[in-house]
Amino acid sequence: MPAAVALAMIGAAALRAQDQFPFENELLARKRVFSVIGPGFRAIHPGPNGRYYILTAPAPAVQIFDGTGARLGQAPNTATAAAKSSALVYGESFDVDAAGNVVVADRGADAVKLYTPDGALALNVPVNAPSSVVLLSGGEIAVVNSTSSHLITVFDMTGKSGREFGNLEDVTPNNGVNRLANLGDLARDAANNIYFAFDFVPEPTVRKYDRGGYVDFEISLNTLEFEASAESARKSMARTDTKTPVLHRIITALGVDPANQDVWFAMGTLLIHFDKDGKRLANYRIYTASGARLEASAILVEPDRLLIGNDPLGIYEFARPDKIQPGVAQ
Repeated sequence: MPAAVALAMIGAAALRAQDQFPFENELLARKRVFSVIGPGFRAIHPGPNGRYYILTAPAPAVQIFDGTGARLGQAPNTATAAAKSSALVYGESFDVDAAGNVVVADRGADAVKLYTPDGALALNVPVNAPSSVVLLSGGEIAVVNSTSSHLITVFDMTGKSGREFGNLEDVTPNNGVNRLANLGDLARDAANNIYFAFDFVPEPTVRKYDRGGYVDFEISLNTLEFEASAESARKSMARTDTKTPVLHRIITALGVDPANQDVWFAMGTLLIHFDKDGKRLANYRIYTASGARLEASAILVEPDRLLIGNDPLGIYEFARPDKIQPGVAQ
């Protein structure tokens, strides 16, 4: 994509994000699902044959369930997990492809681990403290960690680093703290576009890259409604102890509709919906089925529902608010 076109698209999305959007709707969960999942919950992804894969930490494996919540197995499988080098130490993020291959960012082991559909360890790539990962078609793994000079590093199936992309944001003058402040969460869609949500940048920001690393658009919420909290976050970051920095997350969860490329992200209990071009469509304040506020830590966007998770409360099912027909009971 020509640089001028990319910059124009970024600018257009940023301008749309600056429009005032004061309204919030309440979104109440239908029910809790996968009830055995609670403390330590990290992420949920769909797999082949109607299966769901769920990561908790610390746990030696990703758990596999059917659609009713019945447990089917794990990755690594029981035999593979018996070897300490194959079991997870502290999985922070994971992804599953259509064939059932599972990749995990094992922060506790300083490694990215790939498991075959039968749960055998296929690849173990040394990566310093990986924090987020997605599995691309054609055998590539996109990874986020705090030592790369770019936001995203892509590895091939031999564990070789093929390319890096994504410019860091200049958040604070301290280089060490600034690199940590540029950590983020990854998501992907069916076209292998990669979405990066900055965890700590004070102005809530998400970038969309194509597979080659070219920017499609950037969403940056720098409106008056977020100005005060952004300024507070910057002041707090400036006072951070550089030896033991403590940063507070701004975007707490990211989800992408794989079909239409709509973007959903959460800032605690606030869920925001954007279309595929970065236009903000709606704000929602989310609640559990019992009416308690739900601070989202993971979002799974499905055709007819959202699954939103929290540690330690577990995973809740919501009707897709953009699919609800007026006057139709959900």
